[in-house]
Amino acid sequence: MYKVGLPHSTSPMAKHATFIISPLRQYPKPYLRYFTVATETQQQQQQNQQLITKIAGEVCDIIRTRPRWENTLISLFPSFNFMDSRFFNEVLKIQNNVFLSLRLFNWLTSHSEYNPDPISCNSLFNSLIKSKAFIVAKSFIHAFPQFNPNPDSLESLICRLCKNGFVVEAVDLFAKLKSMGVCPKIVTWNSAFSGAIRVKRTDVLWSLYEEMMNHGVDADVKTAGYLIQACCIDNNTERGYELLCQIRDGGVAPHNVAFARLIGGLSEEGRFDRVSELLHLMIGMGRKPDIYTYQGIIHGLCKCGRGVEGYRIFNDLKTRGYSPDRVMYTTMMHGLFQMRRVKEARSLWFEMKEKGILPNEYTYNVLIHGNCRINALEESLKVQKEMCDIGYKLNTVNYNTLIAALCKNRKTKEACDLFEEMSKNGVERDVITYNSLIRGLCREGDLAKGQLLFEELLAHGLQPSTSSYTPFIEQLCRLGRTQQALELLIDMVNQGVEPSIYNRECIIDGLCREGLPIEGMHWLSEMLDRKLIPRRRIFETLIECLFQQDKLDDALVILNSMLSIGYMLRQILCCPFVTKLCSTNANHVEMLLQDIISGRQVA
Repeated sequence: MYKVGLPHSTSPMAKHATFIISPLRQYPKPYLRYFTVATETQQQQQQNQQLITKIAGEVCDIIRTRPRWENTLISLFPSFNFMDSRFFNEVLKIQNNVFLSLRLFNWLTSHSEYNPDPISCNSLFNSLIKSKAFIVAKSFIHAFPQFNPNPDSLESLICRLCKNGFVVEAVDLFAKLKSMGVCPKIVTWNSAFSGAIRVKRTDVLWSLYEEMMNHGVDADVKTAGYLIQACCIDNNTERGYELLCQIRDGGVAPHNVAFARLIGGLSEEGRFDRVSELLHLMIGMGRKPDIYTYQGIIHGLCKCGRGVEGYRIFNDLKTRGYSPDRVMYTTMMHGLFQMRRVKEARSLWFEMKEKGILPNEYTYNVLIHGNCRINALEESLKVQKEMCDIGYKLNTVNYNTLIAALCKNRKTKEACDLFEEMSKNGVERDVITYNSLIRGLCREGDLAKGQLLFEELLAHGLQPSTSSYTPFIEQLCRLGRTQQALELLIDMVNQGVEPSIYNRECIIDGLCREGLPIEGMHWLSEMLDRKLIPRRRIFETLIECLFQQDKLDDALVILNSMLSIGYMLRQILCCPFVTKLCSTNANHVEMLLQDIISGRQVA
């Protein structure tokens, strides 16, 4: 029924077909060609992308497995356009080794027609940071000055560089941010300050802080804590204390690390009134002093000769529930050995081990040095053996301590054995090692072997110190070979080593031994001109020698110099001096005699 009444052209289907086709018929044929080409180009792009992805995968395999692939890569794919930026982006997606990707990137940029796009550069840069290749990431920025990384990525690199000790390398990246018109966030500045503190580069910290102020960035409590620590590293605890007071007035408190550093610095300076004030301030501001804070106090007390008080605090901490660590035990043992309280020091050694706190090389060295200090050589050697038995290797400091102690106790042969052992074990000898053994050999009278060691010291490129020359000068003067000692002193000066007061005293003493007090007077005069004050014994030696040669006027000159310095004439020399002077007819000595006999200048 419905078919008869409806014409064919008005059917819904027919109408729809006409609606689509008719408009197309109205356009000329060129447009139809354009539409066809556009469709083919889109398909071609998809095919090209598939080809790029395929070749990128093959290239990833090649650069991962073949050496020197740079020479053959183009010949393997002669018709492929490696300069297409899409290729390297695909490699970054596929390749899981950022260093191989970087190598490919460097190869691409070696071709003048390659123009790296920002997306590729940023992707590679972020991959380097993610792989912890921080120095390489920084070098990447310098290799492409036109590359401006994402600011957040750049700040992340700064923070990571500083955290890993590369604060100096991170500094110029702040300038890069500035050139990009970006002001770093406070967390980035603080990361740099923290890194500078760790490597003790306060010069870098203060320079960055000034730049931060120029940017108008407000410091926070962490910043202030780092500044306080920097002041302490610079031995400017007064400035650190002032900064802390400023923070306190603002109602906030820095981290315990800043408190501990400042308290430790003040303790080393012996300013325990300030230490007490800061401890009360910490508690008042809700900062409980930790074990590291007290560790600085105990170290300062021991250093200032108040080890007994330090030991009292140490024991008090244990009763209050604190658990001293290895550093605190080591510090306290060192202080006790300095006070020659050997029993308590050894008791702490066993207590530490019973608590499961294992000693390290420094702890062992404290025990070795402490026992050597009281001439308990057998005990020192026993500790040394224990140290080696548990797997620790003796270092230069350990060997130096033992060699010096053995030489001091005239066990030079054993010291020489340890000296040779250092070489066999690959332990470096320093100038202290040589000086200790040279001193021991010279005291034993073996100057020839000592000289061989001195020549070996020079042959190894070590710079001799005053202590390197002193044993030779001392022994030569005692043996009546003062002229040789003088020649050695001249050589010492030519080597850029300043003779000590003791070196000059030895020369004067040697000249007097050889009956040459007038030459000795010249040396004494030179010392006084240099504001170098010899010991009283040197004046007395010269006076005695001049008396023996009846050079009374010269003796009086020396005596006058001695008295003007503030030394008093001892009674053992006073009586013969007065007797000798009274036996002469010299009227000009009467006033000096009155000063001597008065007793005001007689010890």
